[in-house]
Amino acid sequence: MMSPDDGKKPKVGAGRPVKESARASTRATSKAPKPTKRTAGREQVLTTLPAAMTGRASPATAAVGDKPVFAYISSLPQPQRAIAERVDALAAKTLPDLQRSVKWGMAWYGVGDGWCFSCGGFAGHVKLTFGRGTALTPVPPAAPIGMGKDSRGVDLESEGDIDERQLASWMQQATAIPGFGGRKR
Repeated sequence: MMSPDDGKKPKVGAGRPVKESARASTRATSKAPKPTKRTAGREQVLTTLPAAMTGRASPATAAVGDKPVFAYISSLPQPQRAIAERVDALAAKTLPDLQRSVKWGMAWYGVGDGWCFSCGGFAGHVKLTFGRGTALTPVPPAAPIGMGKDSRGVDLESEGDIDERQLASWMQQATAIPGFGGRKR
C-alpha cells in the first residue's frame, strides 16, 4: 500500500536524527571550500590534496634536516607550494644557523634551542604558526587549533599575503625564545 504523500517510499531511519561521527566530518571530500569574504568571486580549482591539507596529519615522515623539508614542500600543490617556498627562503635569509625538520606532518624551523615555528600546507592556505606566538609583538592574529594555548600564527592564502618584513620580525623574535624540544632557560 502506498503512503498518501505522493507515492514515495519512506526513507530508512526516517524520523530519527542522523548523527555524523567526528571522524566522518574530517574526511577529505571533493567539495570546494565555502567562499570567505576574501575568496568570494574567485574561481575555486579542485586538486587532490595531501592528507595534511585536509586537516589531518601529513604522511610525511618525521626527519631532521633540509632534505626532508624540501621534499615536504615540493609535495604540496600550487599555490601552497609557492607560498611555503617563499616562507622557507625568508627563514633562510633571516636566520643564520637555521635548522629544519619535518615533525607532526609539517616543516618546523628553529635556531639553537628547539623548534620555534612551523609551516604547513592545508586546503586553501598555508599556516605559519609560532609556538610561543603570544609572546610576539604584535601577536599574530590566528590561534591554531590543537597547537597549544600560546601558539599564534597567520593563514597565507596567496603569495600576496606574505608581508616579508612582518614575518621576518616574528621569525627573529620567535628564535630568541626557547622553542619546543629545546632546553629551558
